[in-house]
Amino acid sequence: MTQVLKARAGKITEEMEAVALYEQVDVEFVRSGVAEGRIVIPRNINRKPFRYCGIGEGMRVKVNALIGTSSNRDDMAMEARKLQAAQDAGCDTFMDLSTGSGIDAMRRQTLDMAGVAVGCTTIYQAGQDAIEKYGSVVEMRTKDILDNIEKQAAEGMDFMAIHSAFNNYVLKVMQKTGRVTWVVSRGGAFITGWMLHNKKENPLFEHYDRILEILKAYDVTLSLGDAIRPGATADSLDGAQIQGLLVQGDLTKRAQAAGVQVMVEGPGHVPLNHVEATMKLQKRLCNNAPYFILGTLATDVAPGYDNITGAIGGAFAGACGADFLCYLTPAEHLGLPLEEDVRTGVITTKMAAQIADVARGHKQAIARENEMARARVTMDIDRQIKAALAPDKLIAAKEKGCGQHLCAVCVEGCAVQEAARYFGIA
Repeated sequence: MTQVLKARAGKITEEMEAVALYEQVDVEFVRSGVAEGRIVIPRNINRKPFRYCGIGEGMRVKVNALIGTSSNRDDMAMEARKLQAAQDAGCDTFMDLSTGSGIDAMRRQTLDMAGVAVGCTTIYQAGQDAIEKYGSVVEMRTKDILDNIEKQAAEGMDFMAIHSAFNNYVLKVMQKTGRVTWVVSRGGAFITGWMLHNKKENPLFEHYDRILEILKAYDVTLSLGDAIRPGATADSLDGAQIQGLLVQGDLTKRAQAAGVQVMVEGPGHVPLNHVEATMKLQKRLCNNAPYFILGTLATDVAPGYDNITGAIGGAFAGACGADFLCYLTPAEHLGLPLEEDVRTGVITTKMAAQIADVARGHKQAIARENEMARARVTMDIDRQIKAALAPDKLIAAKEKGCGQHLCAVCVEGCAVQEAARYFGIA
């Protein structure tokens, strides 16, 4: 029985208890959220216990990190180091997006190493297999696609990005309206090419009920892939995106009715004036399912600093209702990330999540802010280190012997200390 069905039957699982403890909320709040589809807890029945992650309404905003091999850099050892770096930096989940030569081996390595929920984009392996077997992605067989989904589910993937919310009608809308960037989703590009070449419906849309059966059997959380997310701010909220969101809404309700946990993937490049409307549309159309944001990139013109532009957009998106932020690294539009890029991406996105949580009035996030402020006033460096999202720079400063003042004015006459003296704090 899936988490959803147990929740609807009034049963409280160990996953729900763990999430309630971590979030410091009543377990009944978590159970009812899972039952109604407002909260998901990705956990495949074949995975051993790990740090469970509640995503959705009333939960802290979560951060996802990406790893994976490619034809350009097929190095499993490096991916293992990146996974560890992301985990050490505090990510809540991973996605293995491997397209290299040993996808099965890479997936097993990721599942073995990860102490958090693990996801993947299922069409990647089907596409790579088609290239090896038939010579081209557009020669993918429907049976091969479905078999890959079942294999990945059986091996323990906790959540899967599946691009079902894209069909021939959405494709026609996109062709009619035109775009600056057309399709920037890799999985979306695979499906688009396949549909145009074969002149057939998207098999992930056409066989959606079968996909739900597979996911339900292993209690895999469905992440409804956004195949045509805007790849430029100019494409935000165009006709194709809106039509795709309507399809996502319908498929979300079907998944929830089938007893499958589901979250919805969202747009990439979004100007800040579109963010609130986008969040409200998704929640309204998708029955308040958790929203998984791929960014959000608030500008197109900062290559090399996309972790910063993504954090700006992500913080605002989170404040407006997004529940799950996929990190961006400084290498986003430059090439594949290295270990330090991954670490930077996780930390920057955690900052965005914290900012969003404070804006949403989350008690733990606000308490953390207050703890840091008090620790600074009382010159308690150890408390500052404990409160910091990324304490490494504080630790380094302490080890260099900077004394008790870890602030911009590290001299006699510190404004904070002078004021504190008169208020009886210092």
